Amino acid sequence: MRNVKVAAIQMQMTADPSENINHAEKMVREAAASGAQVILLPELFERPYFCQERRYDYYAYATPVNENPAVIRFASVCAELKVVMPISIYEKDSNVLYNSIAMIDADGTIMGVYRKTHIPDDHYYQEKFYFTPGNTGFKVWDTAYGRIGVGICWDQWFPETARSMAVMGAEMLLYPTAIGSEPILTVDSMEHWRICMRGHAGANIMPVIAANRIGTETVTPCEENGGQESALCFYGSSFIADASGALVESASRDAEEILVHEFDLDAIAEDRLSWGIYRDRRPECYKIICD
Repeated sequence: MRNVKVAAIQMQMTADPSENINHAEKMVREAAASGAQVILLPELFERPYFCQERRYDYYAYATPVNENPAVIRFASVCAELKVVMPISIYEKDSNVLYNSIAMIDADGTIMGVYRKTHIPDDHYYQEKFYFTPGNTGFKVWDTAYGRIGVGICWDQWFPETARSMAVMGAEMLLYPTAIGSEPILTVDSMEHWRICMRGHAGANIMPVIAANRIGTETVTPCEENGGQESALCFYGSSFIADASGALVESASRDAEEILVHEFDLDAIAEDRLSWGIYRDRRPECYKIICD
């Protein structure tokens, strides 16, 4: 028996990065007080979702991993609370900018970086303006509380992401997220989003944890953004799914919440082996999806 408590934090961002980091720390401490050992914050939680508009001055938000204020803060918090956290950041590596996570172990060690593989480009989700597609490949970290794979937001729509991390030995999949309204398409993608990721849990026989932001974030016209006016309403609905894909914890669309759930990773490993999914894989037959 190897029990691990995981937490997903759903929160709203302000325009002040220091305020967001402080608020995130407060919620992390609440999660840890509830017994959480692996804690997930939303994507790019330091700021409002700046990718809603295109502004060259926002490139200045990117920092090297070791200089990022959130990474510095939570390395200390992880060491103090003995928790594991992937921290979502806007990373600068020389002249290239990435949407990244820094994985921090329970002793405060920065174990490495994963750079977002799939970069979206849609109305008001204009990430290709800010981020170069990641060059790290998918990553799995052997942390104090299990082997963890992390995908970032748009990565979560690709079953190849989840399966790759599962084949690499992941025991749980975490997805920091920033997703909400689709103003041009006028569709509500929330259930579609959840169903896709619950499928990753069921298909790979391992828990999936997703943390999203909430609130309406508005862009007002200015010269720097070419006069754009827009708004995105982030729909929360963070969740934890078990290894069958069933929802075991679920957040609302519009409130800050902390979801906590406990899993027995050894029992799940037995189930994963018993199902025969990995035994019966035929990678030589899958080459068509790489063409």
